[in-house]
Amino acid sequence: MRVFHRLLVMLGLFSCIIGLDTDFIDEEKAQKVISESGHTNNWAVLVSTSRFWFNYRHIANVLSLYRTVKRMGIPDSQIILMLADDIACNPRNAAPGTVFNNMNQAIDLYGDSIEVDYRGYDVTVENFIRLLTDRWDKDHPRTKRLLTDENSNIFIYMTGHGGNEFLKFQDAEEIGSYDIADAFAQMHEMKRYNEIFFMIDTCQANSMYERFYSPNILAVGSSKIDQSSYSHHSDLEIGVAVIDRFTYYTLDFLENIEQSSDATIEDLFDIYTFENIHSDPGFRTDLFKRDISTVKLTDFFGNVQKVIVDNVESDILYSANHDKSGNRIVLPAKEQQKNSTEKLLKRANIDQISYLKETKSTLVDLTPIQARLVAISGFVAILGLWLIAK
Repeated sequence: MRVFHRLLVMLGLFSCIIGLDTDFIDEEKAQKVISESGHTNNWAVLVSTSRFWFNYRHIANVLSLYRTVKRMGIPDSQIILMLADDIACNPRNAAPGTVFNNMNQAIDLYGDSIEVDYRGYDVTVENFIRLLTDRWDKDHPRTKRLLTDENSNIFIYMTGHGGNEFLKFQDAEEIGSYDIADAFAQMHEMKRYNEIFFMIDTCQANSMYERFYSPNILAVGSSKIDQSSYSHHSDLEIGVAVIDRFTYYTLDFLENIEQSSDATIEDLFDIYTFENIHSDPGFRTDLFKRDISTVKLTDFFGNVQKVIVDNVESDILYSANHDKSGNRIVLPAKEQQKNSTEKLLKRANIDQISYLKETKSTLVDLTPIQARLVAISGFVAILGLWLIAK
């Protein structure tokens, strides 16, 4: 029982410490947050399907989106990054360990905080499909899984070399439009998403989303069939193109967006003009149930934390720091600790007087001489026991 009593006291002290700055959200407000957004968490899957130095821009494309979604608040734990990762340390790189998306080299996209989940030859069609459908063995690391549910919004970005209804993976294999469409269908059946925003920057990109048939999927591509997807500009020091036009203008728009922005998907789509990207972009909205003019970009690019609805009236910490009207009780530290302890003891049906008697301790003040005598006595006793034992 004494252990239990001490735990209660510690809990009371803890409630005093955190109660001063803790805000609670009631059930009505929590339900409003969920109903307005339609989901409780955001994820991002970012894939560069190319490798080799001359495909520098594809690595820069995906790292640019990676930096943007992190800036908007999506944590690395909810971002899956797939890229060959052979550019930063390529012998041709004049600035080893760096990747840039602009000729002024203002921002190093590689940096120190990049977290690649699938690199090199792990970037395969099989792993991409397994990622979407979560078909892994039990030993597969959780950090490399897309742990979404029916309340998750997923932003999927792909870049590389493609053609009519296919996208190449590292010049070794291809993924077809039917493959992605069927993977999305499995995700829908398994309740692995609330909404999906699919974006692809490649030649003939629009052909990759034409086979989609699952609900709540929004798609955009950089070019129609028989059209190429063009690079924006080259860096003479690096010697290759550093970013594609479609991704460049996407970033140019998103860099002006904050986590509280009211900018919509329609606002983003308006920048995809032929004058900007030099090809005909495509949009797929018929599977999406919401009007894109009302869908905020932050519904996919921002971070929505999970909201746990609870009955705060029964919350012990809330009750210890609020009166019956729900007003916060602000007391001096000592008095607040005393009141919190009394409430906790009352809830646990512990007699306060008995508790105080049981936990009361008496402190004895010793003079320096008395303290030395106690220490010497203890030493002599230990020495005597050692001699007897020997």
